[in-house]
Amino acid sequence: MPGFLDQDIKFLSGVGPKRAELLGKELGIKTFSDLIYYYPYKYIDRTKFYKIKEVHSQMPFIQVKGKIVSLETVGVGNKQRLVARFRDDTGWLELIWFKGVKYQQENLKLNIEYTIFGKPSEFNKRINVVHPEIEQEGTQVLKPSGIFQGYYITSENMKKKFINSKVINKLQLILLEKITGKIEETLPSILIDKLKLMSLEESLKNIHKPENTIALKNARFRLKFEELFKVQLKILALKHQRENKFKGFTFSKIGYNVNTFYNDFLPFELTNAQKKVIKEIRVDVNGTHQMNRLLQGDVGSGKTLVALMTMLMALDNGFQACLMAPTEILAQQHYTSISKFLVGMNVEVRLLTGSTKNSEREVLHEMLISGELPILIGTHALIEEVVQFKNLGLVVIDEQHRFG
Repeated sequence: MPGFLDQDIKFLSGVGPKRAELLGKELGIKTFSDLIYYYPYKYIDRTKFYKIKEVHSQMPFIQVKGKIVSLETVGVGNKQRLVARFRDDTGWLELIWFKGVKYQQENLKLNIEYTIFGKPSEFNKRINVVHPEIEQEGTQVLKPSGIFQGYYITSENMKKKFINSKVINKLQLILLEKITGKIEETLPSILIDKLKLMSLEESLKNIHKPENTIALKNARFRLKFEELFKVQLKILALKHQRENKFKGFTFSKIGYNVNTFYNDFLPFELTNAQKKVIKEIRVDVNGTHQMNRLLQGDVGSGKTLVALMTMLMALDNGFQACLMAPTEILAQQHYTSISKFLVGMNVEVRLLTGSTKNSEREVLHEMLISGELPILIGTHALIEEVVQFKNLGLVVIDEQHRFG
């Protein structure tokens, strides 16, 4: 059954069919939910006011109270602009509008106090603010109650049709007034209590209209935690599905290859981290489920050695193994290092890349199919259709993210 947040965005006050179409096309906002989960990209403290004498062009934004003492249209046609002189008790600056000139001219009043907000710049040694946010004192219908105002990314096409960050902010405030008691919690209460998380409703309110810096921090933490929590749940679900769908090969024994390498050819003592990972891999490959493990470590931490010992486990159980690297240089490096590790053992290791000659490829293909070649190292050339193994049991992928 559709909930409150599933309503079409066109039914929100201030939107309507035309704005709804634009919001959907430009930002993918089609429902109340899409809007409430469209977060600000930055926040600005709107409690700070400046005097005009303090303003300079390097400031990221200003907020000033004062009065418009003159209005003048300059230029003609498409080059027409409206220039207002804005004054407080310390000086004056110019407000400039290139768009909406007629509207502003009809609505702005002289000698009435306004609050302006915008980015200051300098032209002809005069400070000006182009297209400032401007509100007459005492008329702010939707003035934020928090100390921060959120700013939202909008497209150029939206700005041309007068839907800017300020409009998005107002729509958010309208929606926030309606959500009280209508947001269902999405995390288990035991998890919320244990981690002392802010409720989902309060998080959504404070991500758009923070009461203070602590509330904003807690809202961000809650929403980021939930996002990562859902990712973890999806990963666990995929893992569970994979375990049920794909049965792995069981490496039930540690035999001659692993024992000989460990006792006679290991170039150095394994670190505690390497020993721990090898034990975990041993448990994985001894089961019936397909192992899908990420081996992570700094450069030089010994990942290749762990991968090699896992390959030797495959060999001890009658399987072949391969290692695929994203580039020929990396594949060559792995081939060189693994060949050195196994130089005293009777274990054949070969390299297959895009540069491998056809005559060598034919020999490799025959050795793979016959089972004479236990370990093959290479690039994406390993996954070409013509490459067939007799009994492949383990695949190691180096820097998997680089394969796309």
